[in-house]
Amino acid sequence: MDSITDSSQEDESSEVSWASWYCSLAGHKFLLEVPDDYIQDGFNLFGIKVKVPMFSEAIQLILTGGVPDEDDLQDESFLKLYKASSELYTLIHARYSQSADGLSCMREKFEASVYGFCPRVMCEKQKVLPIGISDSLGISRIKVFCPKCQDIYLPKEKHANIDGANFGTSAAHLFLQTYPEYYPSNKHKKYVPKVYGFRLHEN
Repeated sequence: MDSITDSSQEDESSEVSWASWYCSLAGHKFLLEVPDDYIQDGFNLFGIKVKVPMFSEAIQLILTGGVPDEDDLQDESFLKLYKASSELYTLIHARYSQSADGLSCMREKFEASVYGFCPRVMCEKQKVLPIGISDSLGISRIKVFCPKCQDIYLPKEKHANIDGANFGTSAAHLFLQTYPEYYPSNKHKKYVPKVYGFRLHEN
């Protein structure tokens, strides 16, 4: 389970939304804050209800829950509801990340290098995008995709604490289609092995 005790819960519980609090948790920096009006639109929730237990209670918590207090965090029934709410938010987030507004939010994070850089030396600090290897819950944690070398990598450990389904398999590619200016114009460099400055022959 996510570290839900890492976020400050002082006097802001009545002012901060559940989504804002959830996105501020340790390891959740990649996440987008989904607006309440998007969540309240039934069209955006089509087909999700059957995938999440305690759907009604979970969406109620997301929309009106605010920041949980210490008593909540010690309550087993709350933690069960929190898990359901996290799964519901993941599925809603996946759809929002592919919407025009969601992609715009991703753009802000991409430009700010929130998602990090490609670890491949030859990609010369190419900015990466979040991606999931599955659209289903619980299959794999989040990965990052490099537009230059077209490969997928593990993000830094501190950002790896979310389900890959939050972005799914399509958000990164829709982002590059929507904002083609971020697609590297130059091809990625391939490392060429040499001995004493001479290129080795390929067998």
